Amino acid sequence: MTDSSRSSRTLTHSSETVAGTLSGYPMLLLLLLVLVAGGFGFLLTTDYPLLAATALGLGALMALLIGCGFYMLQPNQAAAITLFGAYKGTDRTEGLRWVIPWLMRRTVSVRANNIISDKIKVNDLRGNPIEMAAQVVWRVTDTAQALFDVDDYKAFVNVQIEAAVRTIGARYPYDDFEHLEVTLRGNHEQIGSELQAELIARLRVAGITVDECGFTHLAYAQEIAGTMLRRQQAQAVVAARMTLVDGAVGMVQLALEQLSAKGVVELDDERRATMVSNLMVVLCGDRDAQPVVNTGTLYQ
Repeated sequence: MTDSSRSSRTLTHSSETVAGTLSGYPMLLLLLLVLVAGGFGFLLTTDYPLLAATALGLGALMALLIGCGFYMLQPNQAAAITLFGAYKGTDRTEGLRWVIPWLMRRTVSVRANNIISDKIKVNDLRGNPIEMAAQVVWRVTDTAQALFDVDDYKAFVNVQIEAAVRTIGARYPYDDFEHLEVTLRGNHEQIGSELQAELIARLRVAGITVDECGFTHLAYAQEIAGTMLRRQQAQAVVAARMTLVDGAVGMVQLALEQLSAKGVVELDDERRATMVSNLMVVLCGDRDAQPVVNTGTLYQ
């Protein structure tokens, strides 16, 4: 066997096809007719024991063959049909169904499944350890791939969810205090869309798609959570101070311009500096300013 033929066999995937099955209700009627015919045949041939036994045996054999072919499909269920290990198609028609008895049936649910992954520790883009967990809604779209291309498709889903969460977690930083980058904490919709695309690509081989996903837990790991919290608080305080100072400078400038324009008071450089200092203290202080009455002059 050549290398190319080995590769072609390795890359071959199953594909769902429609199985040749029948509705079970006509076959149920046929089963009743066989039972009735077998009973009448037995009664009519009681004088001939050999014929009676033959009629009873044939009726029982046909009833057994017909009865073994029945199976039931609930809404959003499918049955994969195999013949001696070979895949023969999938039946998705709900209700009472019938197939030749020697064809095997494996029932698969095609309903939506909801799973919340365990919390896992991941290093983000900057190497900070974070904890992540995801909620994923998935369903089987190709029963042949789900049953025959992977060993256990439910376990496969769990493993791929963890791998996808690790991939997305390592692709972005947890947070960006300057708000210049895409982050895990600040861009939920974009990160969720990328996680969904990553999972769809990983689960396609198993005939599974993802309808919805998102993070249910996202936080710094415990060993650095306290340090990062203090950092966030410090940066928040600095940002608030910068905003306060910018506003105070604008207010002081406006006050001086108004005083000069309306001729309320003439200020030399020293008095202007004193007023600016007092106004900045009042506007930027954490506590209410206490007024002090000056009975002298600035020059004494």
